[in-house]
Amino acid sequence: MNLGFALLAVTVTTALIFDFLNGFHDAANSIATVVSTRVLSPRLAVLWAAFFNFAAAFFLGTAVAKTIGKGMIRLDDVTQYVVIAGLVGAIVWDLLTWWWGLPTSSSHALIGGYAGAAVTRAALNRGWAEAYQVIIPQGWTKTLVFIVIAPVMGFVLALIFSTAGYWLLRDKSPLQVDTWFRRLQIVSAAAYSLGHGGNDAQKTMGIIAGALYTSGYMSRADMGHDWGHYKWPIILAAHTAIALGTYLGGWRIVHTMGSKITKLRPFGGFCAESAGALTLFGTALAGIPVSTTHTITGAIVGVGAVHRLSAVRWGVARRIVWAWILTIPASAMVAGAVFWVIRVFYRAA
Repeated sequence: MNLGFALLAVTVTTALIFDFLNGFHDAANSIATVVSTRVLSPRLAVLWAAFFNFAAAFFLGTAVAKTIGKGMIRLDDVTQYVVIAGLVGAIVWDLLTWWWGLPTSSSHALIGGYAGAAVTRAALNRGWAEAYQVIIPQGWTKTLVFIVIAPVMGFVLALIFSTAGYWLLRDKSPLQVDTWFRRLQIVSAAAYSLGHGGNDAQKTMGIIAGALYTSGYMSRADMGHDWGHYKWPIILAAHTAIALGTYLGGWRIVHTMGSKITKLRPFGGFCAESAGALTLFGTALAGIPVSTTHTITGAIVGVGAVHRLSAVRWGVARRIVWAWILTIPASAMVAGAVFWVIRVFYRAA
């Protein structure tokens, strides 16, 4: 086995480990509402979510993967070491925020780590004055804009669904409403899990495609189309990894998402999941890499706010927002430090 292939194997394995941890870290996004409303038991909920995370491989295309793979960092400035350092930066930040119980974005940790490693390499090679030329502004503009837009979309849609639902069901008894929406929430949880898998697994797919390109296994033409004969192996590997991570789950974050932000009933859970699913379907098909965590958190806040603003625990929401703000720079700094260490031991990195 030559060094180049061995390095590619390490890179792809690290990417799939990140994808697994993404599912583990973001399991709460898919199941917090359905567990907190007691529609499904935790174990059955993670099975349900994991299945639809995997099923998304066949429904939501690869537009987000292409944005990550070739639309954010200039490929000529990417090496296997940049990809590995970026993944390590994202993994470290994910593990820290999992330990702290904060539902931060694995997606933004990934793009922050990827950018941090690439910028550090350019700075070491050409100086800081030219380091930021590795960034492709168009890809970053829509990603950064949707850091704000995605949770607002989730919030507004959930608010609309909740308000309309309360008006339409005003003559129904709470028992009737609970009975209907305990069933409907199973459907909305499946839809949200489909959107979660379709958006988040694609980010790892883009990273793997970039690694194959830098190692010479894919051409620039492949990167612009469907990755040639590597397409389905990449798709199935990424979706399998995220589904396994979701199955094992992250219960610390489930508790934060399902009960600390606001108390949910089946009707509220249905509205939050439906709003989140619609947002994720639209952004996945448009190739915009949004945070599933931001989206569902905004939707949960929207459900709480329909009653009264005091129904939302703004102290918890504030901690979550600060974690969002810090995710990209923190993971970028960790990845940059990792790349610097690699460069110390291997000058050709």
